Amino acid sequence: MYRLARAALFQLPPEISHSVSLKGIACAERLGLLRSLTAKQPRQPVEVMGLKFDNPFGLAAGLDKNGDYFNSLGALGFGFVEIGTVTPLPQPGNPRPRLFRLPQEQAIINRMGFNNHGVDHLVNKAGKRRYKGVLGINIGKNLTTSIANAQQDYCIGMEKVYPVADYIAINISSPNTPGLRDLQNVDQLDQLLDVLKDSQARLAERHGRYVPLAVKIAPDQSDTALCEIAAVLRDKQIDGVIATNTTVSRQGVENNRYAGEQGGLSGAPLEARATEVIATLARELDGTLPIIGVGGICDGAGATQKLAAGASLVQIYSGFIYRGPALIKDMAAAVAAAS
Repeated sequence: MYRLARAALFQLPPEISHSVSLKGIACAERLGLLRSLTAKQPRQPVEVMGLKFDNPFGLAAGLDKNGDYFNSLGALGFGFVEIGTVTPLPQPGNPRPRLFRLPQEQAIINRMGFNNHGVDHLVNKAGKRRYKGVLGINIGKNLTTSIANAQQDYCIGMEKVYPVADYIAINISSPNTPGLRDLQNVDQLDQLLDVLKDSQARLAERHGRYVPLAVKIAPDQSDTALCEIAAVLRDKQIDGVIATNTTVSRQGVENNRYAGEQGGLSGAPLEARATEVIATLARELDGTLPIIGVGGICDGAGATQKLAAGASLVQIYSGFIYRGPALIKDMAAAVAAAS
């Protein structure tokens, strides 16, 4: 059924089909159709970052930027859903076209630029939560905020989302906000995390609950840089790391007509590199903090490879666009068979 729906949706411009798909899923949930349209997911409980997940399969940030659809998306069988990236103030993102499908390569290129309705809108939506799984909220900085003042935006985002998040993801790795990836440089990362951990401690005391922080990193780092990042994350006692965001590499899509488009590449061409990054981090971190593996998972084998490389949880995005809810079932079956 999803193949037929995808064929029709792929006739539309990517952003329009994205909106139509999400509205369709929300409508199906309201009508009570999702249970009949999706297979029941076996429970594969796991505890990560002090949180209990019904299964280790999550939806990555970017699909539901504003928190408008996470209740419906979660009903498809995800153990956790991450919404955002959200910024303190609403912003339109980059000019269109900014989203490109590469079906032959099972890939997507985007340069969305943190388009979102602002953190207050997302918090309002998250406050109307029906989803029983784990909810992560991914925060970033506004385009108009300088890198020198980025800490301020992340602190605003943390303070706003803290009461409604189960964990907070710190996005410092999108290639579509100029200068953002500079925050991964060791000195800047050290300073940023100092501020965020102090803010986390204050918020935990204020709200009477500890909300874990996970840092989302790029796949385009050298192994040396990854080791340095791992050392900072460990030293600052960050609760988790999300590996990885999209890549600026065009390896695997060199001959596609969209290869020259600026933005981050996701999907199958990223799979091998994302798994390598996970393995490198796992060696360096040596179990001191968990890894959420994301990047190029298009089948059950992809999920088992990420977990075998050292991830405790996995997330999907592009694979979900191409495969639909069946991918969740495939991952669950493959991981159960491998365990």
